[in-house]
Amino acid sequence: MSGRGEARTGASRASRRGVLAATAAAGLGLLAACAESSSRADSPPYKSPPGGGARQSPSGPAGTSDPSGSPSRSAPATARPSDRPAKRRRPELPRGGRELFPRYRLVGFCGLPGAAALGRLGTGDPGERAGEIAKVARSYADGREPLPVLELLAVVANAAAGPDGTYRSRTPAATVRRFHRLARRRRALLLLNIQPGRASVLDEVKALREWLVHPDVGVALDPEWEMGAGEVPGDSYGHTDGHELTEVARYLSELVEAHDLPQKPLVFHQVATSVVREQSALRPQPGVALIKSADGIGSPGLKRGTWRRLVSDLPDGLHTGFKLFYEEDAQGSRLMTPKEVLALRPQPEYVMYE
Repeated sequence: MSGRGEARTGASRASRRGVLAATAAAGLGLLAACAESSSRADSPPYKSPPGGGARQSPSGPAGTSDPSGSPSRSAPATARPSDRPAKRRRPELPRGGRELFPRYRLVGFCGLPGAAALGRLGTGDPGERAGEIAKVARSYADGREPLPVLELLAVVANAAAGPDGTYRSRTPAATVRRFHRLARRRRALLLLNIQPGRASVLDEVKALREWLVHPDVGVALDPEWEMGAGEVPGDSYGHTDGHELTEVARYLSELVEAHDLPQKPLVFHQVATSVVREQSALRPQPGVALIKSADGIGSPGLKRGTWRRLVSDLPDGLHTGFKLFYEEDAQGSRLMTPKEVLALRPQPEYVMYE
């Protein structure tokens, strides 16, 4: 194994990078077409209802005439139950409650419509994929409630700089809206995956604010595609650090507080130890569940080795996740079973298939 390969062979890693670079533009072209046929607006972004006050009846305040013109009686000293402010129900997660862990185990597919090579979520009919996710999620319950996840690539790294020089493309809002509606119908979480290229990670997260103010939308970061000056996606691993991850978590925490949202997941995928630097600088934030997802293509043995390296010396408050690849893990080997994944220690609380 090369020094940066972890669970992937050099050949499989190069192949995956090549696929991403070659298909991203074409995939987003298809996305734009999908967006045109899915322009119907979703429910508006979640807003905290205004503070309750006593509702007035159609006849107006007490002491005025009713619609028939007859004088009304004076209002009683105490308001009737129907006149009392309705107690606002706090926003909850798709399947109830306001805390993700330890109640739930998150299980899902990631991908990009029109680019099947980038993940299972982008293949076939999205509704069928959502049904498949629910079935797979049940196989990971093991004492927890399964919570299905749709992880949509909302920002995709490209091999070309593009007009703004950021080496990334943003998925059309109409497509995000379509998958958010699907997640709502299936009582699932929508995770918006960000491969930032040379763009600012925090800026890309903030650009998704209209979705992140919903109680069922979270963020997944792919820092191996976060490039520095002079770096091009596909040529080398990108990286982030604990300070940047804390900045993103702090922004999400502010949204949670401002909109009284339930706990919001922040996943960061990590393929090699070099991809997340200064992990000790990562600071948990109120209302945000930090999840470190061990990435990496390979046989079950190689993936277990990557897992052990990446989960050693975990900072306090960090949850763990595990990623599998339907096609690439099976090349020359086989896909790990749910039983094998659940045997990892610590046990993953988030499982994602690509």
